[in-house]
Amino acid sequence: MNQIAQLLPESNILLDVEATSKKRLFEQVGALFEDRAQIARSTVFDSLFAREKLGSTGLGQGIAIPHGRIKGLDHALAAFVRPRQPIPFDAPDGKPVGQVFVLLVPEHATEEHLQLLSELAGMFSERSFRDELASAIDSSSLHRLFSSWQGPPS
Repeated sequence: MNQIAQLLPESNILLDVEATSKKRLFEQVGALFEDRAQIARSTVFDSLFAREKLGSTGLGQGIAIPHGRIKGLDHALAAFVRPRQPIPFDAPDGKPVGQVFVLLVPEHATEEHLQLLSELAGMFSERSFRDELASAIDSSSLHRLFSSWQGPPS
């Protein structure tokens, strides 16, 4: 199992989320982490929004990887969210985002943080992987896709 699948429990995969903006999406993600990891929703929201102010985490191709540093967190946490309707994310290609991978890392986890972002970028650079994520019907199917990813074809 790859690093990403280890960080992403099936319970942190949300489908058909009603969110019409980054702000609403970050609020829902904050509620998820408050519920699942006992991190205050405002802490999650503020961390993700602060990072977003530095520049959009939208990659293009309908993908975004918002990420934030959380003081007191001892290991990285992840969630995958598929909004019901794609939302504006200021991505470089101008397309709205329909697949969002949220990553929370400890305040000082620079090397791990970069490795995780690199692995995610590799996953989402594959069109077939993005297409399978978009058409998966439930969270267990999505979790299997993340778990079975082997890396970019050589």
